[in-house]
Amino acid sequence: MRTIKAEDIIRNVKEMCIEANHYLTADMDKALKQAVDTEKSPLGKQILCQLQDNLHIAAKDQIPICQDTGMAVFFIEIGQDVHVEGGLITDAVNEGVRQGYTEGYLRKSVVGDPLIRENTKDNTPAVIHYDMVAGDQIKLTIAPKGFGSENMSRIFMLKPADGIEGVKDAILTAVKDAGPNACPPMVVGVGIGGTFEKCALLAKKALTRSVGEHSQIPYVCDLEKELLEKINKTGIGPGGLGGSTTALAVNINTYPTHIAGLPVAVNICCHVNRHCVRTL
Repeated sequence: MRTIKAEDIIRNVKEMCIEANHYLTADMDKALKQAVDTEKSPLGKQILCQLQDNLHIAAKDQIPICQDTGMAVFFIEIGQDVHVEGGLITDAVNEGVRQGYTEGYLRKSVVGDPLIRENTKDNTPAVIHYDMVAGDQIKLTIAPKGFGSENMSRIFMLKPADGIEGVKDAILTAVKDAGPNACPPMVVGVGIGGTFEKCALLAKKALTRSVGEHSQIPYVCDLEKELLEKINKTGIGPGGLGGSTTALAVNINTYPTHIAGLPVAVNICCHVNRHCVRTL
């Protein structure tokens, strides 16, 4: 049994909140730079260059990439041979978020009740998804999610007879309905299978996969490539002002489902698609 101190979780979470909101991941940086070279619209190319300027300024001046620093979403893999000492892991994560968003001067966007809507003033609580795995480590993945793109997400409870064509239509419908509201070029996370809530979780987690890293399932890999091509032919373009770069990636996760269902979730993220990973 390996012991990890709650204070170490707090410190890492704090640093991750600040890091994810100030710096683009290497895969997203590479994808955006490539998009500048391949974008066919002069206006689209200009917008992509402006986004690059914004990212440079954010990193240089230590200011957020986007003013909406999002709700702190975590995927946490806990080794079954780990013991957390000095407090509960959920409390440690939330304390790290509180410190990160307060000391990092990140916008606090969380309200404590969805209808009363009083701001919690420290961006807590976080949204935390746990997974128990083998080993003696804790893997933390943060994906701060702004709500311009989050509000464009969709769930479709398809019939099995709708098949793969129905899945394609659902994904394209979600992207077209999102249009400029998701701050394109976007990354499209898709979950297929499971249940109502499982497919949404699959879609959310798909956004943390590196751009250019495809599913290891052959037909899913083909589907990702086909849909990326179709999405980029919609003409929505950077900033929603037209062009050939509407999406940088389509990442699809699948899961077994019931004989009577075909759930599909589409979780769209804006052009920064913030996330970072640490293993303790």
